[in-house]
Amino acid sequence: MEHLIELKDVYKIYQMGTEEVHALDGVSLAIDPGEFVAIVGQSGSGKSTAMNIIGCLDVPTSGSYHLGGTDVSTMDDDQQAEIRNKMLGFIFQQYNLIPKLTVQENVELPLLYAGVSTEERRERAVRSLERVGLADKRKNLPSQLSGGQQQRVSIARALAGEPSVILADEPTGALDSRTGREVLGFLQKLNAEGDTVVLITHDNSIAVRAKRIIRLQDGRVIYDGDASAPQAVVQAEEAETGEVGA
Repeated sequence: MEHLIELKDVYKIYQMGTEEVHALDGVSLAIDPGEFVAIVGQSGSGKSTAMNIIGCLDVPTSGSYHLGGTDVSTMDDDQQAEIRNKMLGFIFQQYNLIPKLTVQENVELPLLYAGVSTEERRERAVRSLERVGLADKRKNLPSQLSGGQQQRVSIARALAGEPSVILADEPTGALDSRTGREVLGFLQKLNAEGDTVVLITHDNSIAVRAKRIIRLQDGRVIYDGDASAPQAVVQAEEAETGEVGA
């Protein structure tokens, strides 16, 4: 089976004065359709750079990135924007909802930009809101919703584009712990229904809700495996304390 996401020996190097900073230092990873993967690491680990490359928001300095079998690592901005709109659904820490638009209009907005017809936009928006349990709020304004409900609207907006990958960047960062658990529960539900979910987080308690963890440290993969395996927790503790396991 062809991998949905495949990074091969990816480097991202920034020039800081006379110094080279390796934000990604030879990262290779593959994610298959239907997986729920958490890419986790502390500040400076390279996880945000990895998200930008996976999300077609940036390109590697060297190495290759294939998304759905297409090499996107050498694409220009317009080509990246096209594949991003076609294949990726984004969920961010800040919900990025437009206050003056209704819930349904917020969900429809990316489809409007993509040239989807009025009737299909409405159908997709309602269907997506039903999946996150907010169809009855479709005429409300964002200010009339709780934080958790607003994040669920942003999930519906991502789903409406019928993406190959849902890319969630710290999706619970602006929420209290209980509401954050609810949002994670929705991501688990979507994955159970067949969606591919890639979750970016610094929080180990969130990462273990995925099925697989890819842990980055200093721009390198130091763990890639089952989220419930003891090694995943051991690696986390080592990364945070600076200790090296046997």
